[in-house]
Amino acid sequence: MKTKNLLTIGILLIVIPALIVVGVAVFKEKYFAYLSALVVILSLIPIFYSFEKKENSSKELSVLAVLIALSAVGRFVFSWLPGFKPITAITIITAICLGKEAGFVVGSLSAVVSNFYFGQGPWTPFQMFAWGLIGFLAGVFAKPLKKNKLLLCLAGIIAGALFSLTMDIWTTVWADDTFNLSRYSAAVVFSLPLTAEYAVSNVIFLLLLSRPIGEKLDRIKIKHGLFIVRNKNKI
Repeated sequence: MKTKNLLTIGILLIVIPALIVVGVAVFKEKYFAYLSALVVILSLIPIFYSFEKKENSSKELSVLAVLIALSAVGRFVFSWLPGFKPITAITIITAICLGKEAGFVVGSLSAVVSNFYFGQGPWTPFQMFAWGLIGFLAGVFAKPLKKNKLLLCLAGIIAGALFSLTMDIWTTVWADDTFNLSRYSAAVVFSLPLTAEYAVSNVIFLLLLSRPIGEKLDRIKIKHGLFIVRNKNKI
């Protein structure tokens, strides 16, 4: 378990962000597709390492694939509202029910899959890491989040701010080819209305989806014995 946690933290919170920073600094916008592919591969490593029973691994992957598809479709359905998307809520719910590794995978892969419609670009790795990080942190704090709706709503607000702050890094790098604190501060202030929209939409979707999706995931876990070892929390 200690080895698994160290592997997860090392890959998701150290290797992936370092890869994104180096990729942007060295290659600029030329190799974002390769960078996104590497982030996908690295995101999946903790999940594959966590498989406890070989016969259940394909079922677990199927569950994650459905959740990723649901997030991507939800982003498409609400494409007419720029900051109103269910991806963050579904990512948080996944993390609470299935664990932080699953939360990271659903968050990061939802970004790259949905961008086949919205458009891939050098912003994609930043979106992948932002949504993945939200899922990872939700999994870390799964126990209090599953017990308290108020904390769950607060998590939605924080997630909206975290996503916006991460994407503002991309905005700054895109404009100056480097990180400029003054421009970053201006981007944060300028994006406050959209950040507020992110936060509100996260709260709404969490309140609407946490029970139905959480209950279905719990039934799947009990019926098929999936993700039980990694996380026994129920939403």
